[in-house]
Amino acid sequence: MSLRRADVLPELDLPVAGDLIDAGRKLAKTHSIGPSPFLSEHGVACEVEYKQAQAAAGRIMFHAQVGYRDAEKSRRAYGEIHREITCAGFQLDRYGICLDWSMGYPAADRRGRPKGTGLILESPEDFQRLTAAAPVAPHFGDFVIGLPGAVDNTIAALAAGATAIGNLGQYFTFRLPHWNDDVATTAATLQALALCAAQPVDVLIHSNLDDGFAALFSDLACSLGAVLLERHIVEGLIGGRMGHCYGHTFSDPVARSAFQGALTEIGGGPGTMIYGNTTAFGPDPKANYDALSAYLRVDFAGQRAAPTGHAINPVPVTEALRIPEMDEIVDAHLFANRLLEDSAETEDIIDREVADNATALLVEGGRRFYDSVLAGLTEAEIDTGNPFEMLLALKRVGARQLVHLFGPGEIDPSAVGGRRALIQACPIREIEQQARHCLDGIGEDDTTAIRAHGFTACVATTDVHEYGKLLLEAVLRQLDVAMIDGGVSTDPGDLVATAVGGHADFVAVSTYNGIALDYLHGLDSEIQERNLSLPIFIGGKLNQIPADSNTSLPVDVSGDLQAAGAIACTRVEDMLTHLAQWAGETMSRENGA
Repeated sequence: MSLRRADVLPELDLPVAGDLIDAGRKLAKTHSIGPSPFLSEHGVACEVEYKQAQAAAGRIMFHAQVGYRDAEKSRRAYGEIHREITCAGFQLDRYGICLDWSMGYPAADRRGRPKGTGLILESPEDFQRLTAAAPVAPHFGDFVIGLPGAVDNTIAALAAGATAIGNLGQYFTFRLPHWNDDVATTAATLQALALCAAQPVDVLIHSNLDDGFAALFSDLACSLGAVLLERHIVEGLIGGRMGHCYGHTFSDPVARSAFQGALTEIGGGPGTMIYGNTTAFGPDPKANYDALSAYLRVDFAGQRAAPTGHAINPVPVTEALRIPEMDEIVDAHLFANRLLEDSAETEDIIDREVADNATALLVEGGRRFYDSVLAGLTEAEIDTGNPFEMLLALKRVGARQLVHLFGPGEIDPSAVGGRRALIQACPIREIEQQARHCLDGIGEDDTTAIRAHGFTACVATTDVHEYGKLLLEAVLRQLDVAMIDGGVSTDPGDLVATAVGGHADFVAVSTYNGIALDYLHGLDSEIQERNLSLPIFIGGKLNQIPADSNTSLPVDVSGDLQAAGAIACTRVEDMLTHLAQWAGETMSRENGA
C-alpha cells in the first residue's frame, strides 16, 4: 500500500503557499511584539534569549499553568502565584495560559459556539491585561496557532508580549466541533506561522507532542520523527523557530529520560517545557506526591546532564480531580523547588546505560521515519518543499496510517498500527493494562454474557481527547464486540448517522472538556428527530460549567445525564455491567419464548 495524491490532496485548486506566507509577512509590518513586564524586567527581546541565558548558567527553569474561565481570576492568579513563589525565595519563569478551545474559532465566528472550561479572552486588550499582571513569560500554548482562529489569536498574543505561541501539535490531531474546513484551517495556520517567522526576534513556535501525533503514535521513535517533520516545515520552509514540549504521557522513567536525550541529540530548540506526567495521578492527592517526585527527579537529572531550555512543570496533585486552585499551584512549585535543592547531589535514578541505548534507538528510528515519510510523500507527488501541502497532507494521512506506512519497526499485523514499535509509546502500554484491569473487575460470567450476545458498538469522543476512546476500543475488542468508529470530536448528527448506518446496538461516548450535558442534548435531539431508540453510554469527565454559574468552575452533571436518558459511567466497568445485564435479560426472554 502506498499514498496517492488523488486520495490525500484531491483538490485541483489549493491555496498558494507563497501567497499565504507573503500575507503573514505583510501582517508583521503592522503587528509586532508588544511590551510585557517579563521582557522589560529581564532585559531580553524574547523568551528564546532568556532561555538560552538561563540554560547556559545551568539554572533549571519552572513553568506553571493558569487559565480559569473567569478572566479576572486568571489575571489575579497570574500575579498572586508569582508573588507567592517569589516570596518563598524561588523563581517562576513562565506561564502556560489555558485558553478555552472555543478560542480556536475565528474571532468573528465564536458567538454561539460550544465552550469548554478554559479561559476566554474577548479582545486583544484582554490578552494584554493578563500578561501585564506579573514579570513571567506568557506562553499561549493552546488553541492559537493550528486552528481556524490562528491569525486573530497570534496577533493578540504577540501584542501582549508573548514570544512562545502554539500549539502546532494540535493542528495535526484536533478538530473543533462543527468545523470541517481543513483547508481554511491550514491556510490560517500557515499565515500565522509566517507572521511569527517575520518578527525581528525569535518567536518560539510551540508544539506539544502529547497533543499531536505523539498521543496517537504507537512507536516513540515516530514521535521523535514528528519533531523532525515539524522542524522541516517551520524552520526549513518558513524560517521560523520550533520549540517542542512532551511529558503528559511519558510515564516510564527510562522512556522519559531517553526522549529528552534524543531531543538533545538532534539539536534545535530551545524547548518550551516538559509537562508533568498527569497520567500517573490518581484520585488521592496525597498519594500523588510520589508520582510528582518521581517524574521531577527524572526531569531535573536530564536538564542537569544536558540543558535543553525546557522549563519543568510541577503539576498540582489535585489535577486528576479538578482544575487546581492558586494555592495548590504554589504548593506544587514550592515542593518542586525544595526537591530540586535536595536532589542536587543525589545519583541519577535512571540506569544511564539503558537510557542511552534507548536514546540511540529513538534517534536512529526517528530519523528513518522522517526520511521515509518525506520519500513516501514525494512518491505520491506531494511537494515536500511546499509547507501548505506538507501540513495538510500530514493532517489528512493521520497518525495511524503514517506509522503503518512509514514506521521504522517491522511489519506485524498483530501490533498496534501494524508494526512492532522500536520503543512502545507509554499510552499504548497503559491502555492495554487498563483494559485488562477493567475486564478483571467484572467477572467471568459477565464477560461470557457480553461475548455471547454479539453486540455492535459505535465508539466516539465529544472532543479532541482520544485516550478514553482508545481504552473503550481495547476493552470491547477483547469482548468480541463489533465496533464502528464514530470518530473524534464528532458532531452529534454525524455520530447518530454513523451509528444508524452501521446498525449499532448502542453508542459509547468519551468526553473530557466540560461539554457532557450539552453534547448529550444534541445527541438526544438527533435521535428523537429520527424516531429511534439508541442507548447512549457516556463516560470520562462528566462535568460542565452551568449557564447560570457565577464561579466559572465546572460541576458534576452525572445526575443530569442520567435524567436526560443517558447511562452515565464513572468507570468503563459501569458500562460493562450494564451490557452484561442487557445480554442476560435478552437471553432470558429468548429462552422464555
